[in-house]
Amino acid sequence: MTWIFSLSAECGAEQASAEQFAHHFDNVSWILSNGSQTQCHAKIFQDIEENWWCRVCPSGISETGIDTPETAYLMTELGILLYQHLRTAPTFRYALAGVEVDEFRTYSELLEEPSNPTFPGLVLAETVWQRMGASTIFRPFSSEYVWKPYEGEVYKPLMVSSDLKDKLNELLILQ
Repeated sequence: MTWIFSLSAECGAEQASAEQFAHHFDNVSWILSNGSQTQCHAKIFQDIEENWWCRVCPSGISETGIDTPETAYLMTELGILLYQHLRTAPTFRYALAGVEVDEFRTYSELLEEPSNPTFPGLVLAETVWQRMGASTIFRPFSSEYVWKPYEGEVYKPLMVSSDLKDKLNELLILQ
């Protein structure tokens, strides 16, 4: 099963906005702390509400999720780099970096749940933030944007180890 790490941004109803956003990220590259190089690839698509999204995927990172502590570290490093580059991106309505964040909420879903924007790393245009009730959990991110600060990626051994899952199941059976 594929578990993609990316930055996904919802850019609104205009395709041109998503194209400009994609151009800002496409082919950006960085050298990571482990010495490997990564390059971003950006693609645009529409959601079921016909709003345009841009998915930015760095190369050379796990596509099976966070399977080691080292992978969590590298994805966190990439997340920070993506957020740094996002500060100078063309306009978007909201964005989030992480594993499997494509279309994490449509625009109407996001507005319907204004009291529960619990995604660490969620960046909102101030206009969207105001429509959601201007929650105080958000802090300034850049000009005209706020965010719930990014907390990094987490390695969860029970998610990837069948041996540990079996041991936990044995423990739960004994209750």
